[in-house]
Amino acid sequence: MNAPRTGIVSAIAQEQKGLIDALQGARRVRHGNRDYTLGTLWGREVVLVLCGIGKVAAAATTTSLIVEFGCDALLFTGVAGGLDARVRVGDLVIAETLLQHDLDARPLYPQYEVPDTGRSRFDSDAVLTAQLLLAAEALFATGAPSLIESATREAFGLHAPRVHRGLIVSGDRFISTKDESDRLRQALPEALAVEMEGAAVAQVCHDYGVAFAVARTISDRADNTAHLDFARFIETVAGPYSLALLTALWRS
Repeated sequence: MNAPRTGIVSAIAQEQKGLIDALQGARRVRHGNRDYTLGTLWGREVVLVLCGIGKVAAAATTTSLIVEFGCDALLFTGVAGGLDARVRVGDLVIAETLLQHDLDARPLYPQYEVPDTGRSRFDSDAVLTAQLLLAAEALFATGAPSLIESATREAFGLHAPRVHRGLIVSGDRFISTKDESDRLRQALPEALAVEMEGAAVAQVCHDYGVAFAVARTISDRADNTAHLDFARFIETVAGPYSLALLTALWRS
């Protein structure tokens, strides 16, 4: 029997740099126009891959991880825009359930419902998500002061990052104006954060019966300031968060 293998997915290269550097016995496989890097992290078999941005890219990559690379669990790490008023830049959101906010096949199906599934929300794996949540809470218990250098913390106002859990919504649109985020909050008041891949990963994992969990660092408030210093935030905050979170999850 093959050893368990976890797929680790991100959308943007800087989100995985620390993980790539920590990988042992790395070997790269080109498949479907993507590079899949196989190896071990703290003794665990993993496959790291950048899916690219958007739901189709995420779904295709997730399918390949399951079918071609034999992954029996998936973790998605990356950034998202905050929607709930309690969610601030630098916080971490762990998904308990995910939904496609731009899916609308009315009048054939209710708004947000994935046709022929009878559901609009896909729950993350309870066990894996609980483990990820515990790791995140332990990591941020002291505000994680050692993760980010002081100049970066000051630049982004990251003084007391917090961990949240709940609904994350996904769509093929970068939400970057206050009007757009206000409409999302009105339509989906439970939503904590918005991004562009997670719900597609969730749907594919549901179809294949594969456990998954999603962790998103809040890079912006999904408003008119969403584009400011985005690249710097991913490189100096989101990337280190992803490495530290998986270290806390698996190395302890």
